[in-house]
Amino acid sequence: MAVRSIRRRFGRTVLTVAAVALAAALLTSLLIAVSSARSRVFDAVSKGGPLTGIQVFPDTPDFGQIDSDAAKLGRPRPIDDAARRRIAALPGVKSVVALISSSVYIVAPPPPQLKRPSRRNIAQVEPFRGILSGVDMRRVGELPITLLAGHLPMPGSLHEIAVTDSYLRAVGLKGTDAKSVLGSEVEFGAPRLFSVDGQSTVRGRWTRSTVVAVVAAQGTSGELIGSLSQVQAARAWTAASDVAGDPEAQRFADQLGGGSKYSALFVVTNGFDSVGSTRAAITKIGFSSSAPESLIASVRRYSQVVEIVLTAIGLIALGIAALGIANAMLAAVRERRREIGVLKAIGARDRDVRRVFLVEAGLLGIAGGVVGTGFGYVLARIVGLAVNNYLRGQGLAGVHIGFPVTIVAAGIFGSGLLALVAGTVPAQRAARLPARRAMGDG
Repeated sequence: MAVRSIRRRFGRTVLTVAAVALAAALLTSLLIAVSSARSRVFDAVSKGGPLTGIQVFPDTPDFGQIDSDAAKLGRPRPIDDAARRRIAALPGVKSVVALISSSVYIVAPPPPQLKRPSRRNIAQVEPFRGILSGVDMRRVGELPITLLAGHLPMPGSLHEIAVTDSYLRAVGLKGTDAKSVLGSEVEFGAPRLFSVDGQSTVRGRWTRSTVVAVVAAQGTSGELIGSLSQVQAARAWTAASDVAGDPEAQRFADQLGGGSKYSALFVVTNGFDSVGSTRAAITKIGFSSSAPESLIASVRRYSQVVEIVLTAIGLIALGIAALGIANAMLAAVRERRREIGVLKAIGARDRDVRRVFLVEAGLLGIAGGVVGTGFGYVLARIVGLAVNNYLRGQGLAGVHIGFPVTIVAAGIFGSGLLALVAGTVPAQRAARLPARRAMGDG
């Protein structure tokens, strides 16, 4: 009976379903957008990951507050395997990734727009000083390194390299030019000091590698990122510098190679709540550290406010649609008084009449929910593509929009439930309508 009534009033049904669909589409698209942003950032915060990481350095700004042998001797404490194990054993630490780096001289190929550099623009490809950072490529997922173009170097590779956005700026390129450097060859040389007739001279150990990736790296510094083997070879060459009896040369060699086995450690905690206590424990051991805890806390607060506001807008739209359903059902009750009277005359009870109108309202709500949720998902995908194109143009990682089963199911069944609530008053009025009055008004 409900389906037959919906078919008879096709125009009104289409308008009612359209109102519910638009409201459901608005709410669904907003919730998918908020959910995608939250999964991109805050899932890592709550479960432990790069955003809950702490970068640990071998030096510290204040030795007076630190309980360590290096502090008592008045010098920075180097990061070695013992320090790495001690930090890994702290409560709240999920994993520790070692980072090493070496100062190198970089010879970049001509930018893509300079296929044949002339004497006038050859200065744009002159060698420059930079940093070669090494990480275990098998553990890149634990670091805040985002792949912008290409693929990461293979673990242990000596002939593949990834460049950062700092490299792009150094060669005069923008984030939009990331793909253009893939496949180019970069030469970098690790410096080494030699003493010849009492004079110090610098020689380089040159390596040529192919650029296979462009990344945005917050956990590492420098222009180049390679395998641990590449950086270890460069550091070993620099560490063998001949600086005997030359204090200035010794300081220069320390700046090039560093006196610590590891340049830094990236400590991944179990979650955002563990960052503060873990940083305090690391400081007590004798190392300085940095973490985006204050920034993440602020973003979380603002994100919750934005989520509440956007959800409220969608709910208001659904409320307006519910009023439309109620109005359409009240009109249907007025038009169908004779039908209601006939039903009661042949023995239909009040709850039977009420059930007919509630089923009709529920069908309208579910139909609108299905159409609106599907449209909202498509709309969210279209907006996501536009946002990702913009982010990639800025050299940033895009946002993945998956198929949120929970949101889709909630949009469909929520629309049906809201329609049932909106149809309660009209259904109750129809159920209480006396059969004699209904037949008389017909």
